[in-house]
Amino acid sequence: MSVRSCLLISLGLAALAGSGARADTANALQQYLNGLHSLRTEFTQTVTDAKGQELEHGNGVLVIERPDRFRWVYTPQSGDATSAQVLVADGKNLWFLDQDLAQATVKPQSEALSATPVVLLSGTDEELQSAFSIAGEPPRDGLQWVVVTPRSASAEFSRAELGFQGPQLMTMLVDDRLGQTVRLSFSNSERNPALHGSTFQFALPKGVDLIGTPRP
Repeated sequence: MSVRSCLLISLGLAALAGSGARADTANALQQYLNGLHSLRTEFTQTVTDAKGQELEHGNGVLVIERPDRFRWVYTPQSGDATSAQVLVADGKNLWFLDQDLAQATVKPQSEALSATPVVLLSGTDEELQSAFSIAGEPPRDGLQWVVVTPRSASAEFSRAELGFQGPQLMTMLVDDRLGQTVRLSFSNSERNPALHGSTFQFALPKGVDLIGTPRP
């Protein structure tokens, strides 16, 4: 990270220790994913603008089955179940349902790989290495941090940070292309639960418009 000489030595040692710590921290994501076949977790989500002003707050549930399947259900604090937003990856298609707009979109999952940071937890090792740059960050707030940057300029987020406490993923910070920051705080996580296959099937609700054509 005379008195000045001691300080420089301390900084030099801190830099050496920091470089090793960053390498170890970068492995925190891989260590977390090792042996992870499925995940069910609750989360709270807070969205702030570039000035730190809160724009939105809510909660939801995330269910993952590796590789390439997840279901994300989010309800804003001001809404109810009928205003929930649902994101489903079924292995071929990525579906997004906005019940307030009565609209759903679908696109091939392979083309949307870096569209959402959830794929950091659901994708294969090869997909992650191909789509993202992954590096360690110095510890802060009692957590180990991994910073992830999409390689594609068309990704919908510019940077994500994942905070780990031991073997548990506690926090994810996501900077989007609009200058907003999404903070996800995870709780009641269950590692490798048994899941029903229908969890990752998307059914278009009656009266909802669909934009896009799903792959069969």
